[in-house]
Amino acid sequence: MSLVIHNTLTNKKEEFVPIEKGKVKMYVCGVTVYDDIHMGHARSMIVFDMVAKYLRYRGYDVTHVTNFTDVDDKIITRAAEKGMEPLELSKMYIDRYFQEIEKLGIGRADIYPKASESMGDIIEMCKEIIDNGYGYVTSDGSVYFSVEKAKSFGCLTNKTLKDMMSTGRIANDEQKRNPLDFAIWKAAKPGEISWDSPWGKGRPGWHIECSAMIRHHLGKRIDIHGGGNDLIFPHHENEILQTEAVTGEPLANYWMHNGMLQVKGKGMTKEEKMSKSLGNFFRVCDVAERYDRQTIRFYFLSTHYMSPLIYGEEGFELASSSLKRIWNNYRELQAYARDSDGIDDADELIASSKDDFIGAMDDDFNTPDAIKVFFNVATASNKMIADRSLSKKGAENIMEMLRGFDKVFGILPEDESSDDSMDSVMQILMDVRTELRKRKAYDLADMIRDRLTDAGIQLEDSSDGMKWKKI
Repeated sequence: MSLVIHNTLTNKKEEFVPIEKGKVKMYVCGVTVYDDIHMGHARSMIVFDMVAKYLRYRGYDVTHVTNFTDVDDKIITRAAEKGMEPLELSKMYIDRYFQEIEKLGIGRADIYPKASESMGDIIEMCKEIIDNGYGYVTSDGSVYFSVEKAKSFGCLTNKTLKDMMSTGRIANDEQKRNPLDFAIWKAAKPGEISWDSPWGKGRPGWHIECSAMIRHHLGKRIDIHGGGNDLIFPHHENEILQTEAVTGEPLANYWMHNGMLQVKGKGMTKEEKMSKSLGNFFRVCDVAERYDRQTIRFYFLSTHYMSPLIYGEEGFELASSSLKRIWNNYRELQAYARDSDGIDDADELIASSKDDFIGAMDDDFNTPDAIKVFFNVATASNKMIADRSLSKKGAENIMEMLRGFDKVFGILPEDESSDDSMDSVMQILMDVRTELRKRKAYDLADMIRDRLTDAGIQLEDSSDGMKWKKI
């Protein structure tokens, strides 16, 4: 089996062949830190967290870079409203960002570059763009990229310059030679945060920072570039133009884009993407107060990453209900592994489940089909438990396999199977309860059972003794 990825650049699935065998260089566009992250951001973050984790599961050495845009118009405006310095504001939201991704079970990227700390690389790239004939300086000290000079315009959208001009969505600017030209360096306005450059004080345009950061941290060419599909135009198109104008090489071999999280509210005739600009967003910190990270991750990963997803409370309730079946099975396996007498080591179930899991994930990270494997394992192992055919080793091996899958998904309950002290305490309580029942002190025996139930632990009487499990 080999991994295939839907490449936005070619609009088809392609076998994944890394630039360097066994290694993956992946860059994912991050957030502009002028506010708390919302669930639309969370979808993209969880998707590419899953991608990085699965690549590592498959044995790749992954270098994952995600940036922070920590200086731009929105940050400057918000900082002024709050009476703060722009970088002070962005630092506050970066700190909150790391708190929020922990609530989502998202592993940290290897590198988090910031625009404010990349000025040398950004200015150098702007100079090279000008020197190579792709950029021009305007009278106010801004620098623009000339799209007419580029050969690969529209390679992601499959649109030409003429197509984009005919949409009527491009605002003209007397500074530009062409309405589609874009700023790679913006001249500073009075009182605005700025850095020195060969063209005067200013700050970077939005697109240039990613190109400069990628080249600095990952080199001229990377394996995977990711982000939401709302970034395809103009952000990713312009990244390609800038980078190729300097390096003469493709920026990325594979472009991956997740579908938008959409919201349909009262009075809306159709769904809209969740965004701060539309005011229809739900903050991660608020949602995480109502749902645990496993439920949130299950909710997002139950839909293929490329498909749009409509946000709604009913979706989280369904995810929570579905997840209980997986959790109950895992806890049954934990309880069964403590005291089992079957002989089936579940080798066949484990082998077929691994094949099915890898087969699903290798098919463009098909998480819905991979989640079906969790349910299939639950059905098969529950039957083996009921038949008393599963061995202790088999139960342990199934759990080990599920934990391997969960390094990618992050949907299983916290693993307490190795807590020897918990086992010892529970054994004492079960021995006491057994002795009380022998003495016909049923009220005290029932009290122990009921108090444990209140604490989230269920006792079960069976033909081969008392057992316990988390509920």
